[in-house]
Amino acid sequence: MKKFGSLFLATAILAGLTAAPAVSLAADGGNYDSNGVITFTPNTDPTNPVDPVDPTDPIDPIDPTDPTGPKPGTSGPLSIDYASSLDFGTQKITSKDEVYKAKAQKYLDKDSNEKTGPNFVQVTDNRGTEAGWTLQMKQNSQFATTDADELTGAEITFKNGNVVTASDSVKPTGQATIVADPSGDLKDVMSAKAGQGAGTYLLDWGTDAATAAESIELSVPGSTTKYAKKYSTTFTWVLSDVPGN
Repeated sequence: MKKFGSLFLATAILAGLTAAPAVSLAADGGNYDSNGVITFTPNTDPTNPVDPVDPTDPIDPIDPTDPTGPKPGTSGPLSIDYASSLDFGTQKITSKDEVYKAKAQKYLDKDSNEKTGPNFVQVTDNRGTEAGWTLQMKQNSQFATTDADELTGAEITFKNGNVVTASDSVKPTGQATIVADPSGDLKDVMSAKAGQGAGTYLLDWGTDAATAAESIELSVPGSTTKYAKKYSTTFTWVLSDVPGN
């Protein structure tokens, strides 16, 4: 009887353990969220000129009128970075109406190779607002010699203007043709409406070296008195934070 009782007790204990509810343990792993952040501020660093044919590449422009040039661009997050100087060459005096073409822009690429491309003006908007802007230009005087002999009736026409950029912001509007006024009246060049024009933009006159050499003209009447001297003029480029219409 004693042996039978022990066997009965062991069986009862085993049965009790089997019937006990299972204990649930927490699984390993799970999810966790974290953050990323970046803040931009307006950039006041100067912006270097870029290739008028491939605006992703920086260049070193050659000023045909000043071996020490070109002048540096303006400062600030809204800036004029560069504007080509114009060289109409050395021409023979004639009594006929003549049209002379400005030479194309020469520059050194990032590998210091000399290239030729369109003359251009370059603007950068690094304000970070897409608030828009307006670029204008004025010819400050008629072509004249150092002795104040004027090239009466001479007129410069900028043709084949097109906007070039590597930016994803909506392009500003560029003037296809600009006739400069030697009396100093401002002429519209490029303008960005609100929501446009963030980044760097060039207005090229021509699309390559060939068209560039045909895109800026100086017309001189045959009746104008021409002395065997050097004639020159200057231009002022005016950039304002006023959005285009």
